[in-house]
Amino acid sequence: MLGFIGTGNMASAIIKGVLSSGLLKGEEIGVYDLQSEKAQALSAEYGVKTYSSASELTENCEKIVLSVKPNVISAVLSEISNKAKEKNPLFISIAAGKTLSFLSSCVDFEGKFVRVMPNINAVVLSAVSAFCAGENVSEDEKLFVEKLLSSFGTAVEIKEDLFSVFSAIAGCSPAFSYMYIDSLARGAVKNGMPRETALKIAAQAVLGSAKMILESDEHPWTLVDRVCSPGGTTIEGVTSLKEDGFEAAVMNAVQASFDKDKKM
Repeated sequence: MLGFIGTGNMASAIIKGVLSSGLLKGEEIGVYDLQSEKAQALSAEYGVKTYSSASELTENCEKIVLSVKPNVISAVLSEISNKAKEKNPLFISIAAGKTLSFLSSCVDFEGKFVRVMPNINAVVLSAVSAFCAGENVSEDEKLFVEKLLSSFGTAVEIKEDLFSVFSAIAGCSPAFSYMYIDSLARGAVKNGMPRETALKIAAQAVLGSAKMILESDEHPWTLVDRVCSPGGTTIEGVTSLKEDGFEAAVMNAVQASFDKDKKM
């Protein structure tokens, strides 16, 4: 049984992915939330089982996704520590900024913890998620986590000291990408194209470009050169972006996000 303590947007997205992929069935998933109506809504939509307390869920689930806010995760683990000590479940934490050592310090036994960072695109089953596992986690349990994350996107195992970097280029970058797509669309609107049409075209162009990088095995700048005909329109746009500091602005945004994450 896979349990979720907390049923916010990310938990809902993960459950949707798990069920869509066929990894688990609704009756193999349990949920608990302080706001019981949120858990009941998930039960009505997906057929998952609801529990009346975090301790009750812990008693019945071998794997538990901790999908609560970072500022309350310590209290949640403290609340269920006694029951977890008996069952020794696999804990999968999606709490931003909470390290494996911090999570382990919240219980009085040698717990099994995996730290995960998905991104908002899990809502449309297109997330990229990073994970790292504590020393008590078995290979089979790590494989389960990878399958779980792959059910709503792509999973990448990284070293824990790279989580801040991952956060900057995967956790924060959807917002940067949304801004870029919106800016493309606004440029089209300026020149007479209806906004809805412009957004659809811009978003699909960016989606296709990302797919090209992932599948072509070519460096991004090689692909840039392929699009830029001598004296053509694209090289004019690329030159304008470079003159306006496009690359530096993006790298500075990544650095600012990284620096903030390290301070949290």
